[in-house]
Parts: sequence; C-alpha cells; structure tokens
Amino acid sequence: MDKSPLDYAGFRHEYIGGGLRRTDLDPDPVKQFHAWFSAAIKAGIHDANAMTVATCMDGKPSARVVLLKDFDERGFVFFTNYASDKGRQLEKNPNAALVMYWMEVERQIRIEGKVEKTSHEESEEYFHTRPIGAQLGAWASHQSEVIDARRILDARLEEMKQRFAEGQIPLPPHWGGYRLKPDRIEFWQGRPSRGRTKVVGRVSQPRRLSARACKNYGRLQFARTLHHSYRRSGLVGREPQ
Repeated sequence: MDKSPLDYAGFRHEYIGGGLRRTDLDPDPVKQFHAWFSAAIKAGIHDANAMTVATCMDGKPSARVVLLKDFDERGFVFFTNYASDKGRQLEKNPNAALVMYWMEVERQIRIEGKVEKTSHEESEEYFHTRPIGAQLGAWASHQSEVIDARRILDARLEEMKQRFAEGQIPLPPHWGGYRLKPDRIEFWQGRPSRGRTKVVGRVSQPRRLSARACKNYGRLQFARTLHHSYRRSGLVGREPQ
C-alpha cells in the first residue's frame, strides 16, 4: 500500500478544558445532557445531534452515524428503516450504545442501554415533519440492499411520486423510531496533557443514579466515589427542527 508521508502517530489535539468537578454537574443526568447538548448547539457545531449507534449481533459489532431526534426521561430517540442492518440487529439484540462527540467543546457523551420501538403514533408524527423527498425516499429505498445501478432507485422514487401524487404520504410499515432507554450515561470532558475527566451515571431498576468521577492519564484511575444517589426528573428536551 502506498502510504502518504503523514505522521499518523503524531495526530493529536491538546485539550484546554478544565475537566469536570462534582459541582459542575446537574444531579439529573438528562438535565445534564440537555445542558451539554444546548451548549453544543450554541457553539455553532454543525450536526450537533449526530451520534454513533453501536449494535452487536452474533458477537459481531457494527456502528453507524444517525441523528438524535428527541430525548426525555424515557430515553433517546432516532428514526430509521426497520429492515436495515441496524434494524435487524436490534431486533435480535436490543442492547445498544450511543456516542456523541463534540470536538469543538472537547466533550463526549456515551450512553448504553436497551432499545425499544417508538409507538406508531410517535413515528407517524415525526415522519410527517420530514421533507416530502425524504418521505418518498423512505418508501423507495430498501435500506442496506445492494442494487446494480442508481437508476433502479431513481425508478422506485419516480414510482412513489406517482403513487402518492395526491394526499398525505402514509408512514411506511417498515419505518419508524427507536428509543434507547439508558442504564449508563458517561460525560467526558477533555483537559490538558491528554487528561480527561469522566463522570459515569448508572440507572438501576428503581431509576436512581450513582455517579463515579474518575481521571484518565493514559490509564483509568478512579479518583473517588460520589456517595450520593440521584433521582431522575421529567425534563423534556427536543432537538430543534
């Protein structure tokens, strides 16, 4: 392989943030997520709602980028084709993880939990907020299917245009939302000298949280345990449309 003369090992960014302190955090992790998400939007980060969704089936992990479309105390929502690779994987193994990384503000959020499908009504409500082209595309595209030529997809799209030329485009039966219900949320903040501070929140069955602060200097070193627990509240935060 012809490699260009780039110093791949030397690619690094010096963090300038001050890390995280216990007093920086809202006791409710959803409110804390809302605060960081709002800050990312105010910072002018493009596609601030972009996130990686990781799934696993038969011991083989898979990941892709989707868009966060809603979140509240129930979980974090994204929409997709249920017949896609990720849809089939989540059908067999509902355990999944989300990662949001905002380099501009040196922050990352990791969320782990199980997914469930959103209701038909919720999926339909969001579907009809999408541009007409995107609605038609949901009908025309057999996501993750291999096609021989672009013209096949174009022909399907034209067929859908004719089919739904009048009236509202219905929600496809193979398309809708997933909601990841978190049992673990990790807030990550960069700091100088390649250090970083993590705060991990775990959600137990009674929906109470404990947080653990740790610092990472090359390897994970637990600094201390925060001994108080937190109760989740009902804050609702929506991604601006």
